[in-house]
Amino acid sequence: MNTPAQDAIEVRTVADAEFTDWIKAVNGGFLRPPVVSEEYARGLRANSDLSRIQGAFDGGRCVATFRSFAQELTTVGGAALPVTAVSGVTVSPTHRRRGLLTRMMATELSAARERGEVASTLIAAEYAIYGRYGYAPATWLAEWEIDTGRTGLDPRWSGPADGGRVDLVDPAEMAKVGPEVFERFRAAQPGAVSRDRRWWEVATGAARRDGPWIEPFFAVYRTAQGEPAGIAAYTADERWSDAKLPENTATVQGLIGLTPEADRALWHYLCSIDWIRKVRTGYRAPDDLLPLYLPNPRAAAVVTHSDFLWLRLLDVVRVLEARTYATEGTLVLEVEDAAGVASGRFLLETSGTGAHCTPTTRTAELTLDVRELASLYLGDESATRLLALGRVAEERAGAAARTDELFRTARRPWCPDMF
Repeated sequence: MNTPAQDAIEVRTVADAEFTDWIKAVNGGFLRPPVVSEEYARGLRANSDLSRIQGAFDGGRCVATFRSFAQELTTVGGAALPVTAVSGVTVSPTHRRRGLLTRMMATELSAARERGEVASTLIAAEYAIYGRYGYAPATWLAEWEIDTGRTGLDPRWSGPADGGRVDLVDPAEMAKVGPEVFERFRAAQPGAVSRDRRWWEVATGAARRDGPWIEPFFAVYRTAQGEPAGIAAYTADERWSDAKLPENTATVQGLIGLTPEADRALWHYLCSIDWIRKVRTGYRAPDDLLPLYLPNPRAAAVVTHSDFLWLRLLDVVRVLEARTYATEGTLVLEVEDAAGVASGRFLLETSGTGAHCTPTTRTAELTLDVRELASLYLGDESATRLLALGRVAEERAGAAARTDELFRTARRPWCPDMF
């Protein structure tokens, strides 16, 4: 039950005239300067659906924010799931512990179900918040720092041995080539999410960012036939030692290869640039092949390892039927959901031609919360591990191992995008 103080705070969608103030509230929640340029506000407004933007208002002042937008998530096997992406979630430090996020989240998840979205995604700034709403980490990431002098790669490298090449291109060329490469990549990468037109406009400088933009270097790998098969964006600092030696670092903003050859060529290119002594790789999949491309893998040191994309399932039947599985079999899952959105008992039947999932009255084999099912869904978690942690319960001996046989994948999922 809400208290009188909570009831006095109005939670609703944001009107057009309130949008700039809403952005300022977002900035305040993330401890950023509240100043918002008109150009940035116009660009974001043009790309926003006000029916999916909520604010909490206390006496006319926006004290909490919440935004969602339509997104596609690639699942195991390549199907694109319609999901709702949650972003811009803040609560003013003056209005914490009043249930504002809970009210906005309940509104969004109910609306998402009505829209036919089967799950919800977000990038959690704080780990402890979103589990209570049914979210769990579904992908993880790693970041490496490469000491270019220790890689063992030929510093005189002049191009890929496969007959391809790496070209530096301008933003206009990347705006053309990048989406084509990314869409081919996303179709085969579990955990990848869609990028809209504005994403590419912002990345290539055509649309205003919230803050200054420094144009990165853009590189494209082309096969021997001239087909673009890899893209990279990076910046470089300018540092010199007291002995007048270059000590520059290249920081990768994004690198995507459609083949191992494309990946290898782009990393070799980055590690062979004159004056570059270190390469920060940006966020990669934890099982990325990058270190093993180097004759000396120890030249790449892990500097970040963390959870990344969080997932909340809304329609168990549709999400389980959408992905492929490693083997044929059946499994009865008892899914618990405190919000009542996705709870139920489900029979999953997998075969070489696809999967079939139905509500059932059969005896459950594995009982788990919707959070644990989300962490298992893209293949990045193990039911056997969760059993050891007490986070799933076997109703039939061996059910956790059987779940792993069905759900696990040869490679870990990866989401390359912050949103």
